[in-house]
Amino acid sequence: VQLQASGGGLVQAGGSLRLSCVITGSRFGVGTLGWYRQTPGRQRIFVASITAARNTNYADAVLGRFTISRGNADNTIYLQMNNLKPEDTGVYYCNKLPNPFVPWGQGTQVTVSS
Repeated sequence: VQLQASGGGLVQAGGSLRLSCVITGSRFGVGTLGWYRQTPGRQRIFVASITAARNTNYADAVLGRFTISRGNADNTIYLQMNNLKPEDTGVYYCNKLPNPFVPWGQGTQVTVSS
């Protein structure tokens, strides 16, 4: 299974980015998919998730600023990030949950400058 995240970059505080993720190679349906963020020396943390039925869930820190969505293809998800803050900086990974695929893929770097 391959997890390909893209769309990261450098943006000023208050700016926006849209991340994309495609998961390929799974023999079965991927079910609930989500985004995670990791910063150096820290564990990967949950950001947002979306079920196959398009029900969404968000970490409190991003509620109202980030929107997760799912493409017509069930293996594609997006993360629209608005009003970005420096604390949103990190490598963003996509994966299914629970029981994430391993390895996780390279993720995409988001850097928010103050």
